[in-house]
Amino acid sequence: MPRSAGVASVVRARAPKALREVGGTEELRFTTGSGELDRVLGGGAVKGSLVLVGGAPGIGKSTLLLQICRDVCKSQTVLYVSGEESERQLKMRAQRLLVEREKLLVLSETSMDAILDAASSVQPDVLIVDSIQTLYNPNSTSAPGSISQVKECTMALMQLSKTTGTTVFVVGHVNKEGAIAGPKVLEHMVDCVLYFEGERSTNYRLLRAEKNRFGSTNELGVFEMVDTGLKEVPNPSEMLLAGRPLQTPGTCVACAMEGSRPILAEIQALAAHSTFNVPRRTTDGFDFNRAVLLMAVLEKRGGMNLGACDVYLNVIGGLRLDEPAVDLPVLLAVASSFRDRVVDDSLAAVGEVGLTGEIRAVSHLPQRLHEIARLGFHKCIVPRQGTDQIVKPASMELLRVRNIREAIEIAL
Repeated sequence: MPRSAGVASVVRARAPKALREVGGTEELRFTTGSGELDRVLGGGAVKGSLVLVGGAPGIGKSTLLLQICRDVCKSQTVLYVSGEESERQLKMRAQRLLVEREKLLVLSETSMDAILDAASSVQPDVLIVDSIQTLYNPNSTSAPGSISQVKECTMALMQLSKTTGTTVFVVGHVNKEGAIAGPKVLEHMVDCVLYFEGERSTNYRLLRAEKNRFGSTNELGVFEMVDTGLKEVPNPSEMLLAGRPLQTPGTCVACAMEGSRPILAEIQALAAHSTFNVPRRTTDGFDFNRAVLLMAVLEKRGGMNLGACDVYLNVIGGLRLDEPAVDLPVLLAVASSFRDRVVDDSLAAVGEVGLTGEIRAVSHLPQRLHEIARLGFHKCIVPRQGTDQIVKPASMELLRVRNIREAIEIAL
């Protein structure tokens, strides 16, 4: 009997249940051994879940998944299936990453039927497939990596995870636009979609959850690529502020919330006289349209003639900031470069900027202030609105402002 017919007969045999009769109201989680990955997954991997890990080639997806085998295999059986490497290549990579476990089984295979047969025989607790674009269903005539093949293979893995309780991690390549290659329905089918980000020219990698049925999608995991694989960065603020120039115009420190974690980042700006009729605006790590809006507010409400300047904006460390609380430090960095005056090295800023130049309140301010104080900053510019009853660290001086003119006067 073809495998597809067997699956269909099993589906028809299942009967509906009353919701109160369904057991297991809590997710059964287990740690992957990586605190940063557990954070992004919402507190650990969920048994019977299907997790898709995407990223650019060479960013570290396969390295991360092979590394977690080192800890998961202490108590569970893991089957690592590679469609891109032989068993010998997997062993060489595992030795380099110091991964040697009896419960780690490897298989070099691209046939979906063969993979399902191996999973049925071994009955692993965790199945890792690297990558979904290399698999094919023998019953389909389309080529591996095509839309229909990717969809059918993902559907088979989803049925495996839901019927057997096996946790499945799937590696997915990304296209030149940065999205996971294959049909968009692929991301709808899985339980979690994780994206591995970072510049290949730097050692730091960021792991984000684009979708998570079992936790928040706002958490961020930070890793550093070293000779022995990926190393967790438990304190990313120190990493992002390392090497920050002191007593230099055009820089300001911001505090952004990535899920439940406050992260400090350095924002640099350069405002230079333009030789073009239309001045240039360039951003890296910050939304371009938002930056243009803030520059218009700074020119109209702050009295700075940025129309004659090229402005370049950069967030150091490859981090992307997209929350309103970083508006004020972005604006202060541009103003500092335009006036060629230094923002105090012990000062940070938090606040949303409105179109009239007002500074509006932000969320999670106490957590941000404690992180700012922990990193050695003694002053922080904050919105006046909603901060009268705030509990601040003893070593922190709060500089409350109503609008951008007050903020610029204090900072510069």
